[in-house]
Amino acid sequence: MTTDFLNISDLLTPEQRLITQTVRDFTDKEIKPIIDDYAQRAEFPIHLVRKFGELGVFGPTIPEDYGGGGLDYISYGLMCQEIERGDSGMRSTVSVQGSLVMWPIYAFGSEEQKRKYLPGLAKGELLGCFGLTEPDFGSNPAGMKTTLVKSSGGYLLNGSKIWISNAPFADITVVWARNEEGRVQGIIVERGMEGFSTPEIHKKWSLRASTTGELVFDNVFVKEENILPEAAGLKAPLQCLDKARYGITWGALGAAMDCYETAVKYAGERIQFDKPIGGFQLTQKKLAEMLTEITKGQLLAWRLGTLMNEGKATTSQISMGKRNNVAMALNVAREARQILGAMGISGDYPVMRHMMNLESVITYEGTHDIHLLILGAEITGIPAFK
Repeated sequence: MTTDFLNISDLLTPEQRLITQTVRDFTDKEIKPIIDDYAQRAEFPIHLVRKFGELGVFGPTIPEDYGGGGLDYISYGLMCQEIERGDSGMRSTVSVQGSLVMWPIYAFGSEEQKRKYLPGLAKGELLGCFGLTEPDFGSNPAGMKTTLVKSSGGYLLNGSKIWISNAPFADITVVWARNEEGRVQGIIVERGMEGFSTPEIHKKWSLRASTTGELVFDNVFVKEENILPEAAGLKAPLQCLDKARYGITWGALGAAMDCYETAVKYAGERIQFDKPIGGFQLTQKKLAEMLTEITKGQLLAWRLGTLMNEGKATTSQISMGKRNNVAMALNVAREARQILGAMGISGDYPVMRHMMNLESVITYEGTHDIHLLILGAEITGIPAFK
């Protein structure tokens, strides 16, 4: 039943293999036994945040001096893969914390900001979120309306963000707003600031165990010390998204692997016409194609990880990884659901939950079509966004 058909683990270091097994064991023990119940109730397992911190999956590429793991990007990718074997929403929690909160503070923050926030975020003592998407501007963040206006001793922040993972429970949020010069500026907003609220979004059919909300800013006073000094211009949040999209490239593999392994096991146990359904040609076709696509996705993720480690991965290369692997995982989930028949929609199996989650993953951090256009612009030299 192995999903390592081409022995890709041979390309990993002993440390990377140990990390993979450690996080897989955690997922099997801490996530898989409880996640369906939380998803059915649309409740976020907040207790896992501290456990993620203890495991070391928050900001693993951040230097140890700031509480991170000081690890390479393939190790980070493998962590995402193993956590998403459990649930995409749990990987989202990890991706947001590490790539969209800790990384911008590390990359664009002052030394004081790094010392103040990063160790607590790494330990899971603080939970963060990332405020970029607005009600009227998702794929076009350049149109953002949230404003940051100079005031006595600091700034006034006004506007709103939507579809923000971790928002209802977040202690801090990295927010992007337009300043008086018209430039996008990154700032750190803390829970408890007057005029700042985080209403939760309900009635989700997807990512039900993940907590999602809005960020509402009504004349929120932000001190000068909360401005990220190096985070000016739209390029800054887009760099953050590159890091998160890279993690998704690996994470989606985990969801696909879990669906595939579930389907293989079920096909060997489900008897119809006096033999296991795994003995029928159409079932074998599905399984063979699923494994082939997973294997191709693994090679893509591994190569992208080597480029990340070398500082050579481009935005368009990351777009290819995110776009391909999420679409692949969604197709694998749909095929696995068919193999399981009616049981495929049951909470006794993870397949339908993975499928519903991936319907969100294929949209967030850049939609499937937007990543296609990023690649198209790279190929032709002609942006097609307008």
